[in-house]
Amino acid sequence: MDSEDSLDYDTKEETEASPKQLSSDETLYCEAEATVVDKDKPVQENMETDLEIEDTEKFFTTGQKELYLEACKLVGVVPISRFLHTMEDSVVNLNHHGLGPKGIKAIAITMVSNTSVAVLEVADNFITDKGTKYLVEMLQENYYLQELNISENDLNFEGATIISNFFQKNASSISKLQLSGNHFKDDAAELLCQSLAFNYQIKVLDLSHNEFSDKAGEYLGLMLGINIGLKTLDLSWNHIHTWGSVALCSGLRTNVTLEKLYYSMNGFGNEGASALGDILRVNSCLTYLDLTSNNISNDGINRISRGLEVNESLKVLKLFLNPINVEGALSLIQAIKKNPKSVMEELDISNVLVTEQFTKILESVYSMHPQLDVIYKAVQGQNTKRKVSQWKNCKKIIQKYVDEQKISLSDFFLRLNPKGTTMMPVGDFRKALLQQNYVSLNRHNIRDLIKLLEDSSGSVDLSQQLLASLTLLEPALGTQSAVGTQKLYMSPPQGFWF
Repeated sequence: MDSEDSLDYDTKEETEASPKQLSSDETLYCEAEATVVDKDKPVQENMETDLEIEDTEKFFTTGQKELYLEACKLVGVVPISRFLHTMEDSVVNLNHHGLGPKGIKAIAITMVSNTSVAVLEVADNFITDKGTKYLVEMLQENYYLQELNISENDLNFEGATIISNFFQKNASSISKLQLSGNHFKDDAAELLCQSLAFNYQIKVLDLSHNEFSDKAGEYLGLMLGINIGLKTLDLSWNHIHTWGSVALCSGLRTNVTLEKLYYSMNGFGNEGASALGDILRVNSCLTYLDLTSNNISNDGINRISRGLEVNESLKVLKLFLNPINVEGALSLIQAIKKNPKSVMEELDISNVLVTEQFTKILESVYSMHPQLDVIYKAVQGQNTKRKVSQWKNCKKIIQKYVDEQKISLSDFFLRLNPKGTTMMPVGDFRKALLQQNYVSLNRHNIRDLIKLLEDSSGSVDLSQQLLASLTLLEPALGTQSAVGTQKLYMSPPQGFWF
């Protein structure tokens, strides 16, 4: 095996006789010998088995820093100081470090025996398919690594092939895999979906910012119909339009594990929304659905609303930047009102200008579902500046109360949780704040507070360390614009569907 196609590197001094060619696994173990082997000790061909055992022991006892420095020296790259300082941490972030294939090869050699790192971030390093091969060889030996981010590395179809072959043939401990922005097209999607259809280990998969079209949507739908491991799938910023979206929904009909689907900046359209409405009537897994900017009009919203009338699992629905008006917004909240078993916590229609009638109906919905927060743009004819001035600074209000009661901020929030734990679902937290009678807070204050405390799992963190940091935050809570949650979106790529 050529040295450029595996994790092995040449020793400084070559013997005159050509050594016996080793397998990929053997070369991985022998690489570390340069840091510990006695160069005066002759190497005998008939002692290959003993040397394998000796090399294995030394490989796993040699210091990680020494091993990495030697790997860099023999591969011919400059060591990355950040890796030297963090290689014994659980999270190593080497994004945007210009590693290239050789740089990642040195890291992969070191990671074979590393038992500390659980999360490896190497996005935007021009790793290419060659560097991907080194990472895959490392994963064949390292079962401690759980999360891998190789986004924006120009992997293309060749890199997708390497990854697909690995996950189809090998067991791995990787549960979160990020492959965003790697120029994957439909042919790459086909390979990835084939390898992931029966993969139960990967729970989070990021395929955003690629070049998938409708055909990829069909492959993804087939995969979702079989897969029983995936919980989060990010397909945002692709080019999957109506046909592919409908095919994707057909896979969701039988899927029993997917909880979060990020699908912003695609072309779902009204036909896709119609298929989704049918899925929401039967799917009991989806809790989070982001359909931001998917060309869904009021007709499509009406179809989604029919699903919301009976759905008992969806908590977050984002419909920002879709061409809907107050009529579509009314359809959504009335559907939630009709469903006594709805668990909706957040409905994002923050580009919609609503009416006074809408707000009155929304108040009746809130009375039935106090955990719900509907984010809209503003009310027609309402003085926005006057509304902002009426908002209260919840940080000051809460701080005043805890000072008067001589309790800590943590004690105040833990009173809201009947379970007495530091983690609390967002919906339960919002409901508890609205129903408590200690301090007077409105939904805008609570929304800002949740943004500060919410984690990626959909819960708020009430730990003392995080709550203590609130006292240092400037500007204070409650100063957000009245037009709803501010969002930043990149301009769509040239030739995008709208």
